[in-house]
Amino acid sequence: MAVIVYAESDNGIYKKSSFEAITYGKDLATKLGTECIAVSIGDAGSDNLGVYGAIKVLNVTGSLFNSFNPQTYAKALSEVASANNGDTIIISQTYSGKSIAPLVAVKQDAALVTGVVDMVDTTSGFIVKKTCFSSKAIGHVSVNHSKKVITLIPNSYKINKDGSEVGAETANTSVSESDVNTTIISTDKVVGKIPLTEAELVVSAGRGLKGPENWGMIEDLAEALGAATACSKPVSDMDWRPHSEHVGQTGITIKPNLYIAAGISGAIQHLAGVGSSKVICVINTDPEAPFFKAADYGIVGDAFEVLPKLIKRVKEIRG
Repeated sequence: MAVIVYAESDNGIYKKSSFEAITYGKDLATKLGTECIAVSIGDAGSDNLGVYGAIKVLNVTGSLFNSFNPQTYAKALSEVASANNGDTIIISQTYSGKSIAPLVAVKQDAALVTGVVDMVDTTSGFIVKKTCFSSKAIGHVSVNHSKKVITLIPNSYKINKDGSEVGAETANTSVSESDVNTTIISTDKVVGKIPLTEAELVVSAGRGLKGPENWGMIEDLAEALGAATACSKPVSDMDWRPHSEHVGQTGITIKPNLYIAAGISGAIQHLAGVGSSKVICVINTDPEAPFFKAADYGIVGDAFEVLPKLIKRVKEIRG
């Protein structure tokens, strides 16, 4: 048996979350006394996945994989897993990962556990730690099925580069045109920015900034920190910021090491998307804002006064 890890790439570049998933898969394989195999589909990245712990790297290629399609990708991953005696499949919980994980689980007749945030406890079975109730609680799930599919939340597991380089091999599948039920006509992607799901630092703001013309402070702080920018739902609904920056229950769920929120009250819908952040810093004029109850650090003050001072201090510290 083996631990299979789906190594997701975008335009020929592996995602950071893929390295996390491979490190996780390697550590799990060590605990189970087996091996970790990485599987890439389509235009694979140039990084050597063996460095992150995979002892074998398999690449599925072909015209059917030139663009992401859940049906074709799920079938390919399932077939490769079966051909290599994979009983546990690790998939990063990105948008693509969330769309193929249930399909793979059905094809494998496997148990599916989503939102995993820590290493599996194998001391007495197979117990998985995961988020529940929009990240407001942690659940411990005992999996009794012989086959498992696990989705790992990005930024939940530390990347280790303690493996050795391995050459990639081509894997063949039976995926054909008949497996394609939908066709992607075009894809609009945000370019030139740190992907929110992979960002370790995020600076966000809400209606407290009063208008899109004031977002320069958020962008300046993000640039100084090397962070991604985000916003609350009302801000994206009013077209102050693009919907690709909306974090929350109906937007993007993130788990950065640091989340700075300025002018956001902290409604439960917003907290559902950012509550798993390791450190939360809130800036708000209202001392009774709900966000302060979830924050690790809070500043009661006007963002228009606090942010410029914060930007200045960050720049001083970073030289």
